[in-house]
Amino acid sequence: MHSPSIASTHLHTPGEHHAEHQTGWARWLYATNHKDIGTLYLWFAFAMFITGGVMALCIRAELFQPGLQFWQPEFFNQLTTLHGIIMVFGAIMPAFTGLANWMLPLMLGAPDMAFARMNNWSFWLLPPAAALLLISLFVPGGAPAGGWTLYPPLSAQAGMGMDLAIFSIHLLGLSSIMGSINIITTILNMRAPGMTLLRMPLFAWTSLVTAYLLIAVAPVLAGAVTMLLTDRHFGTHFFNAAGGGDPVLFQHIFWFFGHPEVYIMALPAFGIVSQIIPTFARKPLFGYVSMVYATCSIAILSFMVWGHHMFAVGMPATAQLFFMFLTMLIAVPTGVKVFNWIATMWQGSMTFETPMLFAIGFVCLFTVGGFSGLVLSIAPIDTQMQDTYYVVAHFHYVLVAGALFSLFAAVYYWLPKWTGYMYHEGRGKLHFWWSMIWFNVTFFPMHFLGLAGMPRRIPDYALQFTQFNSLATVGAFCFGLGQLLFLFNVLHTIRGGVGPAPAQPWEGGNTLEWEVPSPAPHHTWESPPDIAMVRRGLIAQAVYHEGEDEA
Repeated sequence: MHSPSIASTHLHTPGEHHAEHQTGWARWLYATNHKDIGTLYLWFAFAMFITGGVMALCIRAELFQPGLQFWQPEFFNQLTTLHGIIMVFGAIMPAFTGLANWMLPLMLGAPDMAFARMNNWSFWLLPPAAALLLISLFVPGGAPAGGWTLYPPLSAQAGMGMDLAIFSIHLLGLSSIMGSINIITTILNMRAPGMTLLRMPLFAWTSLVTAYLLIAVAPVLAGAVTMLLTDRHFGTHFFNAAGGGDPVLFQHIFWFFGHPEVYIMALPAFGIVSQIIPTFARKPLFGYVSMVYATCSIAILSFMVWGHHMFAVGMPATAQLFFMFLTMLIAVPTGVKVFNWIATMWQGSMTFETPMLFAIGFVCLFTVGGFSGLVLSIAPIDTQMQDTYYVVAHFHYVLVAGALFSLFAAVYYWLPKWTGYMYHEGRGKLHFWWSMIWFNVTFFPMHFLGLAGMPRRIPDYALQFTQFNSLATVGAFCFGLGQLLFLFNVLHTIRGGVGPAPAQPWEGGNTLEWEVPSPAPHHTWESPPDIAMVRRGLIAQAVYHEGEDEA
């Protein structure tokens, strides 16, 4: 739909300012400004986080003690399936896209994202996708109940809720691909003069690599679920063993998408932490170039390790060894990153504001998740651990402590730039310590449950698992309660917080977003930042040295 003010956004000459912009609902519905779209993404992701979180609490309530308390097994499995899909595709991925939308143009010195109208479309595909997923709970047969991996034959036999989920995944994938095209084009074409690829902030690098990953693997998932759809309704037998198909084929295709997907949720987190730790350590990031190469190495390796999710399907020993050693190899570039973050903090003038606390919490807990992943990469151990709570503990340490803690760090770090106000530091720190403690109370006991042999995705369990399950449930409810404090702190900040924020609220921040006022004006960098400003930031980040040739 055409709107005069939107058209004017793109037909301007340098120096022309756009004081006028749409207000009210039209501002958000027709939004083409990267900050507005970033805000929409972030609020959508938070709403999905709460939705998926409530489902998690329903699951944990059922598991508080043995026996069936609240839900029948079919509905319990629908809850676990939707919780997984919503958290991965509805909460974490849109949140990172929102951050990229908000921050990349500011950090790169660009006026907006490359394709503003497509940016609007890529966001507005998300609400219908989420609606399809939630509506599936109320159709005959209920929501899909085969787990977020949607393995046939369970998914092939499910009711029409499965079809809704398949269409939802198509929409989500389309949105991700459009968002990725925008991110890649913006980064490659719209950087400020003097900012070469190897002088970009690391968040831009991780966003770039993540966008390439998404474009590579989203069509793979789309293909898998489309084949599933034709098996369900058009008489094909890709995955139907009765018709000559192979259910394991679905697992191969799914995990060729699914393992890079893990890094799609981890790499932007690495970028965020790589921005925050140098700021609060007041030192340039240690080993910038090695961080870039490590990011690219992780992305490439992530395509080659899908088989480690399938050690238990009857794979030949040679293939198991291949996937086992390649999986272990990913620990090398990941270790480089952890080493560089620690080296950055080493002898720095560190202070521990809330973003830094969450960043350090991320490094500690993600390392725990990484080590439990190394354990699972060993084929003989994985055969024992497959589908136990040990796996649940591992991926929650990677995705909750990894992705979610980095997102909290990012929100506290950039909130003054977004709102123009400072958040309440005491409440922020309380939110961190509360989340840190209760996260560990929730998920650490799951390692022991898994080692003792408790399977996942079951609503009832043997008596010997009771104590750890009760403890995890108490932890989960307390962890969930703590996120209301986060919401309150953010809303309080939007309404004025503890006072106005300066353009540069953090002493050690050197990237370009801190050069614009707080809150960031509706239009920024209509003219690219001058080269002296760009160089000043690059020198402070130690990615450019006085006297180097300008590239």
